Amino acid sequence: MKSTTLSLMAGISLLSLGRAEAAQVRPPNVIVIVADDLGYGDTGVYGSKIVKTPNIDALAADGVRFTQGYVAHPVCAPSRAAILTGRYQTRFGYEFNPVGRDRFQGVSRNETFIGEVMHRAGYHTGMVGKWHLGEAPGFQPMDRGFDEFFGILGGFTAFQTHTNDGDDTYNPPGSAASYRTTALSPLPASATPDEEMTYLRQQVPVRRGREVVEVSDYLTDAFSADAVRFIDQNKAKPFFLYLAYNAPHTPLQASKKYLDRYRDVPDRGQRVYAAMVSGVDDGVGALRAKLKAEGLEKTTLIVFLSDNGCASYVLGACTNAPFSGFKGTHLEGGVRIPYIVTWPGKIRAGQTDGRMVSSLDIAPTAAALAGASLPHGTDGVNLIPYLTGANPGTPNPTLFWRAGVNFAIRQDKWKMWMVNKADPSKGASHEAGITPDGKAAKISPQGQHVMLYDLVKDPKETRNLAKAQAPMIARLKARISAWDKANVAPQWTSMRQSIISYDEQLLELFD
Repeated sequence: MKSTTLSLMAGISLLSLGRAEAAQVRPPNVIVIVADDLGYGDTGVYGSKIVKTPNIDALAADGVRFTQGYVAHPVCAPSRAAILTGRYQTRFGYEFNPVGRDRFQGVSRNETFIGEVMHRAGYHTGMVGKWHLGEAPGFQPMDRGFDEFFGILGGFTAFQTHTNDGDDTYNPPGSAASYRTTALSPLPASATPDEEMTYLRQQVPVRRGREVVEVSDYLTDAFSADAVRFIDQNKAKPFFLYLAYNAPHTPLQASKKYLDRYRDVPDRGQRVYAAMVSGVDDGVGALRAKLKAEGLEKTTLIVFLSDNGCASYVLGACTNAPFSGFKGTHLEGGVRIPYIVTWPGKIRAGQTDGRMVSSLDIAPTAAALAGASLPHGTDGVNLIPYLTGANPGTPNPTLFWRAGVNFAIRQDKWKMWMVNKADPSKGASHEAGITPDGKAAKISPQGQHVMLYDLVKDPKETRNLAKAQAPMIARLKARISAWDKANVAPQWTSMRQSIISYDEQLLELFD
């Protein structure tokens, strides 16, 4: 594993400053904004012709927009575990989305979250939004280094519990079924949309600290407002804010305020989804306006990304264009995400960077800015030298993924994906159903399908070169095997498998 490079105060060593001057230097604030299931192609700056995101676009214009930004897993909970630890989630067994009673299990207490590191470094730490990293006492945000928490502990909930005139709730087929099967108590099949949303909020309520609170506002707006409040109340000292939206994750639910911007979009799913992204974009704008008003814009590093690609089960409402694949797959559409870093005055504005970066880099970067380090080391790197131009190299020449027995690797231009072949008697479907706990992922009786793509020539992953590149396949398999030796068994087994058709094969996925 890579070790965190100790980098102080925007990459400037305090050794070069006098003691008196160094004592007066305030370390920078750090804000990490995570969107939920946001497609690569679903913001203006990443090519959307439907979704209007002027604030996210402005964030990119004021800093660096990465075109090869990756997450460590293509589904929500494992991806977020990697963001907050800077370590592959397979190092500590947080490998699959927690479902049913597994919701209460959290990331191992042996792991150190970036909130803990920043708190010990003297930062006031806040978490707003979706946690999804353990609901039991001892595993909640305020147990993992966050001084404040306002949000939800689970993976999804209702954005509003009652539909008003002009609002819309769109549940694509399969979404409501997953609510009924993944929560802790049954939802009647006859439930109305409003009853479904009330049920969801009851199952996954909003909390302030450890207490359940009532929220009547559209949830994205409530999260954005609380993030602004956090800045206002902590502007006099260094702060670390983790703003983890649950939008535009299902249920696709938007208020009239945002839907009115997309009345000309004929497809209902696209219309509601775009409105949800607009809510996130307004939140980004509100945060930046607050920073500017308080004179904090030039002393605050902001990172914006999605936790994974958008989902196929929203039936065309979103897009990972120009890439193939969706959430849950190790194709580019599942793991390559919008990734923007901004720090006015420290990072040159208007950059588009094609180097490979990872969500694993966020924790070590924040720690370095605080003059700290992560105790276990990290799999990511401190991005500051790369962002400032001090290091012209590639932050992450090689990246790895594991989901059960399925593996992927990206090394330079090459991408290899090894996936279980599915039973040919089964047809492709997003969900093959909730499977019994204790059913470990094993190599399929049909074996595995190996795909190799040259992402420079074939970014859409349409031409499998595995048969023509046997030596490269052998080298990449060896790299995966060496990397996997430092991983551990999953804390729980995959409770949800799906079957997709790709490269003329039926493939079995685990999440």
